[in-house]
Amino acid sequence: MALNPRIRDWHGRRVWIVGASSGIGEALAHCLAGQGARVAVSARNAARLLALAESADGLLPIPLDVTVPGSLERSCEQLRADWGGIDLVVLNAGFYEPVRAWELTPERTRRTLDVNLLAVYDAVAAVLPTLEASGGGLVLTGSVAGYGGLPRAATYGPGKAALINLAEILYMDLAPRGVGVWIVNPGFVRTPLTEQNDFHMPALIEPGEAAREIVRGLAGGGFEIHFPKRFTCVMKVLRWLPYRLYFPLLRRVTGP
Repeated sequence: MALNPRIRDWHGRRVWIVGASSGIGEALAHCLAGQGARVAVSARNAARLLALAESADGLLPIPLDVTVPGSLERSCEQLRADWGGIDLVVLNAGFYEPVRAWELTPERTRRTLDVNLLAVYDAVAAVLPTLEASGGGLVLTGSVAGYGGLPRAATYGPGKAALINLAEILYMDLAPRGVGVWIVNPGFVRTPLTEQNDFHMPALIEPGEAAREIVRGLAGGGFEIHFPKRFTCVMKVLRWLPYRLYFPLLRRVTGP
Protein backbone atom coordinates (compact mmCIF):
# COMPACT_ATOMS: atom_id res chain seq x y z
CA MET A 1 0.00 0.00 0.00
CA ALA A 2 1.42 3.36 -1.05
CA LEU A 3 1.84 5.95 1.69
CA ASN A 4 1.73 8.87 -0.77
CA PRO A 5 0.28 9.59 -4.20
CA ARG A 6 2.38 8.10 -7.00
CA ILE A 7 3.49 11.07 -9.12
CA ARG A 8 4.35 9.70 -12.55
CA ASP A 9 2.97 12.28 -14.97
CA TRP A 10 4.60 15.69 -14.60
CA HIS A 11 3.00 17.36 -17.62
CA GLY A 12 1.45 20.64 -16.49
CA ARG A 13 2.09 19.94 -12.79
CA ARG A 14 2.87 23.12 -10.85
CA VAL A 15 6.04 22.69 -8.77
CA TRP A 16 7.77 25.24 -6.54
CA ILE A 17 11.38 24.44 -5.59
CA VAL A 18 12.75 26.59 -2.77
CA GLY A 19 16.53 26.34 -2.83
CA ALA A 20 17.08 25.85 -6.56
CA SER A 21 20.09 27.96 -7.52
CA SER A 22 22.58 25.07 -7.45
CA GLY A 23 23.11 21.44 -6.55
CA ILE A 24 20.13 19.13 -6.07
CA GLY A 25 17.52 21.87 -6.44
CA GLU A 26 18.91 23.08 -9.76
CA ALA A 27 19.18 19.53 -11.12
CA LEU A 28 15.64 18.71 -10.00
CA ALA A 29 14.30 21.86 -11.66
CA HIS A 30 15.86 20.84 -14.99
CA CYS A 31 14.63 17.28 -14.59
CA LEU A 32 11.01 18.20 -13.88
CA ALA A 33 10.85 20.95 -16.50
CA GLY A 34 12.16 18.42 -19.01
CA GLN A 35 9.20 16.18 -18.16
CA GLY A 36 6.65 18.92 -18.76
CA ALA A 37 6.20 20.43 -15.30
CA ARG A 38 5.77 24.15 -14.68
CA VAL A 39 8.55 24.89 -12.21
CA ALA A 40 9.08 27.98 -10.05
CA VAL A 41 12.62 28.28 -8.72
CA SER A 42 13.54 30.28 -5.63
CA ALA A 43 16.78 31.18 -3.86
CA ARG A 44 18.62 34.24 -2.62
CA ASN A 45 20.87 34.50 -5.66
CA ALA A 46 18.66 36.36 -8.13
CA ALA A 47 21.26 36.45 -10.89
CA ARG A 48 21.77 32.70 -10.67
CA LEU A 49 18.02 32.10 -10.81
CA LEU A 50 17.65 34.24 -13.93
CA ALA A 51 20.45 32.32 -15.62
CA LEU A 52 18.79 29.06 -14.61
CA ALA A 53 15.42 30.19 -16.00
CA GLU A 54 17.05 31.12 -19.30
CA SER A 55 18.65 27.69 -19.58
CA ALA A 56 15.37 25.74 -19.76
CA ASP A 57 11.75 26.27 -20.74
CA GLY A 58 9.10 26.17 -18.04
CA LEU A 59 11.17 27.73 -15.25
CA LEU A 60 9.83 30.77 -13.39
CA PRO A 61 12.41 32.61 -11.22
CA ILE A 62 11.16 33.94 -7.86
CA PRO A 63 14.09 35.27 -5.80
CA LEU A 64 13.62 35.17 -2.04
CA ASP A 65 15.54 34.81 1.20
CA VAL A 66 13.85 32.22 3.41
CA THR A 67 15.17 33.93 6.55
CA VAL A 68 13.39 37.23 5.77
CA PRO A 69 9.98 37.35 7.49
CA GLY A 70 7.10 37.40 5.03
CA SER A 71 9.14 36.46 1.96
CA LEU A 72 7.68 32.96 1.66
CA GLU A 73 4.12 34.20 2.12
CA ARG A 74 4.54 36.88 -0.56
CA SER A 75 6.07 34.43 -3.02
CA CYS A 76 3.31 31.91 -2.38
CA GLU A 77 0.68 34.55 -3.08
CA GLN A 78 2.47 35.49 -6.29
CA LEU A 79 2.39 31.89 -7.47
CA ARG A 80 -1.26 31.49 -6.57
CA ALA A 81 -2.03 34.57 -8.62
CA ASP A 82 0.08 33.41 -11.58
CA TRP A 83 -0.80 29.72 -11.55
CA GLY A 84 -4.08 29.50 -9.66
CA GLY A 85 -2.54 26.98 -7.26
CA ILE A 86 0.50 24.84 -6.47
CA ASP A 87 0.68 21.06 -6.77
CA LEU A 88 4.05 20.34 -5.12
CA VAL A 89 6.41 22.36 -2.95
CA VAL A 90 10.01 21.17 -2.54
CA LEU A 91 11.72 22.75 0.48
CA ASN A 92 15.36 22.34 -0.43
CA ALA A 93 17.02 25.51 0.87
CA GLY A 94 19.96 24.59 3.04
CA PHE A 95 23.07 25.89 4.74
CA TYR A 96 26.06 23.84 5.80
CA GLU A 97 29.47 24.44 7.25
CA PRO A 98 31.64 21.82 8.97
CA VAL A 99 31.57 22.52 12.71
CA ARG A 100 33.18 20.56 15.54
CA ALA A 101 32.02 20.88 19.14
CA TRP A 102 34.86 23.23 20.10
CA GLU A 103 34.00 25.52 17.18
CA LEU A 104 30.41 26.19 18.22
CA THR A 105 29.19 29.76 18.57
CA PRO A 106 25.63 31.10 18.96
CA GLU A 107 25.96 32.88 15.61
CA ARG A 108 26.96 29.71 13.76
CA THR A 109 24.17 27.69 15.34
CA ARG A 110 21.46 30.23 14.53
CA ARG A 111 22.72 30.77 10.97
CA THR A 112 22.36 27.06 10.22
CA LEU A 113 19.08 26.41 12.03
CA ASP A 114 17.42 29.55 10.65
CA VAL A 115 17.77 28.19 7.11
CA ASN A 116 17.59 24.44 7.64
CA LEU A 117 14.79 24.21 10.20
CA LEU A 118 13.01 27.42 11.18
CA ALA A 119 12.49 28.49 7.56
CA VAL A 120 10.83 25.12 6.90
CA TYR A 121 8.28 25.84 9.61
CA ASP A 122 7.63 29.23 8.01
CA ALA A 123 7.27 27.65 4.58
CA VAL A 124 4.83 24.99 5.77
CA ALA A 125 2.63 27.64 7.37
CA ALA A 126 2.75 29.72 4.18
CA VAL A 127 1.97 27.00 1.64
CA LEU A 128 -0.31 24.63 3.51
CA PRO A 129 -3.63 26.37 2.74
CA THR A 130 -2.75 26.35 -0.97
CA LEU A 131 -1.72 22.67 -0.90
CA GLU A 132 -4.88 21.64 0.93
CA ALA A 133 -6.96 23.46 -1.66
CA SER A 134 -5.22 21.68 -4.55
CA GLY A 135 -4.66 18.29 -2.89
CA GLY A 136 -0.95 18.87 -3.39
CA GLY A 137 2.20 17.66 -1.74
CA LEU A 138 5.15 18.78 0.34
CA VAL A 139 8.75 17.55 0.00
CA LEU A 140 11.28 18.25 2.76
CA THR A 141 14.99 17.79 2.09
CA GLY A 142 16.68 16.18 5.07
CA SER A 143 19.96 14.27 5.14
CA VAL A 144 21.51 11.05 6.39
CA ALA A 145 23.18 13.42 8.87
CA GLY A 146 19.81 13.33 10.62
CA TYR A 147 19.97 9.56 11.20
CA GLY A 148 22.58 9.88 13.93
CA GLY A 149 25.46 11.99 15.14
CA LEU A 150 28.23 12.53 12.59
CA PRO A 151 31.63 14.20 12.95
CA ARG A 152 31.80 17.86 11.80
CA ALA A 153 27.98 18.21 11.89
CA ALA A 154 27.43 19.86 15.25
CA THR A 155 24.99 22.42 13.82
CA TYR A 156 23.88 20.69 10.60
CA GLY A 157 23.02 17.23 11.94
CA PRO A 158 20.63 18.21 14.77
CA GLY A 159 18.66 20.43 12.38
CA LYS A 160 18.27 17.59 9.90
CA ALA A 161 17.27 15.17 12.65
CA ALA A 162 14.56 17.61 13.70
CA LEU A 163 13.47 17.92 10.06
CA ILE A 164 12.99 14.15 9.77
CA ASN A 165 10.91 14.21 12.93
CA LEU A 166 8.88 17.14 11.61
CA ALA A 167 8.23 15.36 8.30
CA GLU A 168 6.87 12.33 10.17
CA ILE A 169 4.53 14.57 12.17
CA LEU A 170 3.41 16.44 9.06
CA TYR A 171 2.67 13.16 7.31
CA MET A 172 0.49 11.92 10.16
CA ASP A 173 -1.37 15.24 10.32
CA LEU A 174 -1.73 15.94 6.62
CA ALA A 175 -2.16 12.59 4.84
CA PRO A 176 -5.75 12.26 6.13
CA ARG A 177 -6.39 15.78 4.77
CA GLY A 178 -5.25 14.83 1.26
CA VAL A 179 -1.76 16.39 1.32
CA GLY A 180 1.22 14.19 0.47
CA VAL A 181 4.41 14.51 2.53
CA TRP A 182 7.84 13.16 1.59
CA ILE A 183 11.23 13.34 3.31
CA VAL A 184 14.33 13.18 1.10
CA ASN A 185 17.47 11.99 2.88
CA PRO A 186 20.48 12.15 0.55
CA GLY A 187 23.92 10.86 1.31
CA PHE A 188 26.89 12.77 -0.09
CA VAL A 189 26.07 14.74 -3.25
CA ARG A 190 28.63 16.87 -5.09
CA THR A 191 27.35 20.42 -4.45
CA PRO A 192 28.84 23.78 -3.41
CA LEU A 193 27.99 22.81 0.19
CA THR A 194 29.85 19.50 0.23
CA GLU A 195 32.84 21.06 -1.52
CA GLN A 196 33.71 22.46 1.92
CA ASN A 197 34.44 18.97 3.24
CA ASP A 198 38.09 18.01 3.53
CA PHE A 199 37.41 14.32 4.19
CA HIS A 200 36.55 11.31 2.04
CA MET A 201 32.81 11.25 1.24
CA PRO A 202 31.69 7.64 0.72
CA ALA A 203 29.44 6.93 -2.31
CA LEU A 204 29.58 10.54 -3.52
CA ILE A 205 27.09 11.12 -6.37
CA GLU A 206 26.34 13.95 -8.80
CA PRO A 207 23.29 16.26 -8.49
CA GLY A 208 21.72 14.84 -11.64
CA GLU A 209 21.68 11.35 -10.14
CA ALA A 210 20.15 12.76 -6.95
CA ALA A 211 17.39 14.47 -8.96
CA ARG A 212 16.59 11.23 -10.78
CA GLU A 213 16.41 9.37 -7.47
CA ILE A 214 13.93 11.94 -6.14
CA VAL A 215 11.75 11.64 -9.24
CA ARG A 216 11.80 7.83 -8.94
CA GLY A 217 10.91 8.11 -5.27
CA LEU A 218 7.96 10.41 -5.98
CA ALA A 219 6.72 7.89 -8.52
CA GLY A 220 7.01 5.06 -6.00
CA GLY A 221 4.50 6.31 -3.45
CA GLY A 222 6.71 5.94 -0.38
CA PHE A 223 7.36 8.40 2.44
CA GLU A 224 11.18 8.46 2.65
CA ILE A 225 13.38 8.86 -0.41
CA HIS A 226 17.01 8.05 0.45
CA PHE A 227 20.03 7.56 -1.77
CA PRO A 228 22.49 6.25 -2.73
CA LYS A 229 21.26 3.12 -1.00
CA ARG A 230 24.72 1.53 -0.91
CA PHE A 231 25.54 4.24 1.64
CA THR A 232 22.21 5.19 3.23
CA CYS A 233 21.30 1.58 4.05
CA VAL A 234 24.62 1.18 5.85
CA MET A 235 23.89 4.31 7.87
CA LYS A 236 20.45 2.95 8.78
CA VAL A 237 21.94 -0.32 9.99
CA LEU A 238 24.58 1.50 12.03
CA ARG A 239 21.87 3.45 13.82
CA TRP A 240 20.38 0.24 15.22
CA LEU A 241 23.65 -0.84 16.84
CA PRO A 242 24.49 -0.23 20.51
CA TYR A 243 26.69 2.81 21.02
CA ARG A 244 29.76 0.72 21.92
CA LEU A 245 29.65 -0.56 18.32
CA TYR A 246 28.08 2.47 16.65
CA PHE A 247 30.81 4.97 17.49
CA PRO A 248 33.86 2.98 16.30
CA LEU A 249 32.11 1.68 13.15
CA LEU A 250 30.89 5.18 12.25
CA ARG A 251 34.44 6.50 12.52
CA ARG A 252 35.54 3.79 10.08
CA VAL A 253 32.90 4.99 7.57
CA THR A 254 33.25 8.76 7.97
CA GLY A 255 36.67 9.27 9.51
CA PRO A 256 37.48 10.86 12.89
